[in-house]
Amino acid sequence: MGIRYNSAEKIAKIIRGVEMNAQNTFDEVQNHLETSESVIEALKSKACLNLDVRGYFAAFEPNHFPEKGTWFEPYIYQPEQGGFEYRQVGSARHNYMKSPWYMRAKSTGMSFWSDPYYYYDGTPMSGHYCTFIKPLYDKGKLVCVCGADMKFEWLAKELEWVDNSSRHNKDLNKYHMLSNFQFFTIMLNKDGTSIVHPGEEAMDITDEAVIHDLQSERSGVANLTLNGKKCMIYYGPIEFVDWSIAVVVPEWDFLKPMTPAAIVFLSIIIIGMIILWIELKKR
Repeated sequence: MGIRYNSAEKIAKIIRGVEMNAQNTFDEVQNHLETSESVIEALKSKACLNLDVRGYFAAFEPNHFPEKGTWFEPYIYQPEQGGFEYRQVGSARHNYMKSPWYMRAKSTGMSFWSDPYYYYDGTPMSGHYCTFIKPLYDKGKLVCVCGADMKFEWLAKELEWVDNSSRHNKDLNKYHMLSNFQFFTIMLNKDGTSIVHPGEEAMDITDEAVIHDLQSERSGVANLTLNGKKCMIYYGPIEFVDWSIAVVVPEWDFLKPMTPAAIVFLSIIIIGMIILWIELKKR
């Protein structure tokens, strides 16, 4: 389905743009590893590159800067009132070295997007996040793991923009007798969890065949019931991330192209029966 490929391509470009902006920040950190103060200033200097990023951090290996001890993780974040603030978040309580993202970065040496997670600290910073992660090295030795935190509200807005920009596409609607094609798009994790979806109600996929395709990064089509409503979904992987995108079309809307023709056909039959009845009455 064209809209699925269109949405996946646009979202991939948006995500790639976020990665490139984050990379600029990480490069700045890489170039200023002399002191803990220079690292903090490097994070601050690039924090405004992308205002959709809620925070940048650099989580250092134990005692890389001896005066900072075991857990040194400077975090530059964007509070609700705007601007950027700094705080040190690494501690025995927040032992980031045991976090899945840190261990994965350390073991693979590669950049990646984290699995979605919920962060809560009782402030407006609380919410659903995903993080772009990249390990930094100096002379072949791991120095720190950097990250750019993105709230899912940002991704939901981008997905809504993609949907709205495609909703009145002439090619999509030419078979719908001037009735705009209705659909919405969701993003799925490999286990079928809906990362981004319209409204408050999640739209998780439980169909085993579809989940197998998601895990194998395959495209497909399926008739499913989501939240009690029958629909057709067209799904496929998104480049650069371990997620898939799915265009959901309600069953009624999917059958809309046939509805006008069926009404016309039925009307012809009824008119024909009336004419036949009148002719029989004349006899």
